[in-house]
Amino acid sequence: MGRRSRVRSVTLDARDAQTAQGAGAVLLTLCAGQFLMALDSSVMNVSIATVAKDLDTTITGIQSAIVLYTLVMAMLMVTGGKIGSMIGRKRAFIVGLVIYCSGSLTTALAPNLPVLLLGWSFLEGVGAALIMPAIVALVAGNFPPEGRPRAYGLVGAAGAIAIAVGPLIGGLATTYASWRWVFAGEVLIGAGIVLLSRRMADTPVEKRSHLDLLGSVLWALGMGLVVLGVLFSSEWGLIMPKEDGPSILGLSPVVWLILGGLLTLRLFMGHIRRLDAAGAEPLITPALFRNRQMTGGLVMFFFQFVVMMGIFFVIPLYLSVALGLSAIDTGLRITPLSITMLLAAAGVPKFLPSVSPRRVVEFGLVAVVFGIVLLFTAMDVDASASIVTVPLLLIGLGFGGLASQLGAVTVSAVPDEQSPEVGGLQNTATQFGASIGTALAGAILITSLTSSFLSGIAQNPDVPPEVSSQGSVELASGIPFISDADLEAALEEAGATPEVTQAVVDENEEARLDGLRSALALLALIAVLALFFTRRIPERQPGAPVASGSP
Repeated sequence: MGRRSRVRSVTLDARDAQTAQGAGAVLLTLCAGQFLMALDSSVMNVSIATVAKDLDTTITGIQSAIVLYTLVMAMLMVTGGKIGSMIGRKRAFIVGLVIYCSGSLTTALAPNLPVLLLGWSFLEGVGAALIMPAIVALVAGNFPPEGRPRAYGLVGAAGAIAIAVGPLIGGLATTYASWRWVFAGEVLIGAGIVLLSRRMADTPVEKRSHLDLLGSVLWALGMGLVVLGVLFSSEWGLIMPKEDGPSILGLSPVVWLILGGLLTLRLFMGHIRRLDAAGAEPLITPALFRNRQMTGGLVMFFFQFVVMMGIFFVIPLYLSVALGLSAIDTGLRITPLSITMLLAAAGVPKFLPSVSPRRVVEFGLVAVVFGIVLLFTAMDVDASASIVTVPLLLIGLGFGGLASQLGAVTVSAVPDEQSPEVGGLQNTATQFGASIGTALAGAILITSLTSSFLSGIAQNPDVPPEVSSQGSVELASGIPFISDADLEAALEEAGATPEVTQAVVDENEEARLDGLRSALALLALIAVLALFFTRRIPERQPGAPVASGSP
């Protein structure tokens, strides 16, 4: 009997080890997929000028490709989640990877801007709209409730790390090889993920679903108009049109785009309620929007990405433009954020499995606020790049805490069969938050920079009144965020004296810091505002047993 018991014990241990190994492979696959999806959001930001020159186009053209990529994802994310529930989450994941890799290969071989738009903006955007909701659903289908916080935390951290190391990867590729190798590398990574995905389990499709075409069109149009308005708000003006910018009835087109988008989304809500009342199958189940826990998770995802993408917009500008660091050094300086984010995302569920999700989210937001405040108070004309290290460690710790909880909180609020719908909504919230965060940070930075610079040169005795007046007229619509070297070269070309050049450069240096501080202060305020919405996050971990006597 003793020998038989030992044999049985060894067999069970081997089976448990095999199960753990399989779960690890699935988690690696999903993390790699999320990393790949997020990489495109930042990898080419440091190489825009090089890509434009290589394709014989303008910087504006390349920026349009990035904008359209974000737009396609925001428009199709919910529809992509619905398709995943129709054909199976795993199949949607693999089909999305094939489409995405086709887009990456097209981009790597693009001879001109139209082909780049087809590959990068359209094909990759469509692929991502299938993949990202499927990742959320596949975590729910492959991990038990108690294992989901850690899985969602690591998947979320993988995406944020991709955004953080994107400039480093892009800088290395552009400096030592070609930007095209980044997209060629994505094809290879995508092929590897397809091979690894064989281990993933998928919930079989039990009923034949139908795609709500009208709902898909209304959602895509509504989200597309709102996101497009947000993305162009810094260029056209949020309410009043910028000088020489387009206007409709005396207002910026942004106002009409956002109003049109909100009206279309209102029509969408009426449409899905009518379908649901008639017993039909809407694109999104209306009851989801009445789910307090799920909507609380979506709101926190929105706030997280507003602040996170704002930070990823501001910090690289400070390091690369204000301090003059290379793209490689800029990426290395952001690394501390990635390290603590990964540690928190994996460590909180592992070492504190029963901790209150609400408390973790609140602690995470407080850590982010302290990190941001510490950073903008340390910014000074004579400061070195080392001042970002401790703040980024704190900010990464906070975002890692959020990542460790929000995914499980959102998906656990609904039955597993609705996880593709929730995945679409969750990724729409993150994309919308990312757009808002980047646009807000950029708008506040440029507004504050312009005001501070024009005020500074007007009061500087070394700047002649005629130069100050000319600057006020020509730069009233916004001052570009440029380095000291570029400004000196422009002033010398314009024939300014060395004294005037030095005075203007000094004022620009101070104004640039004012702009950065203002943008960071706004992000800190948004993180504080998010604290008022944490009441919708549950106190108890998803899947944890309810104590006797608890409701």
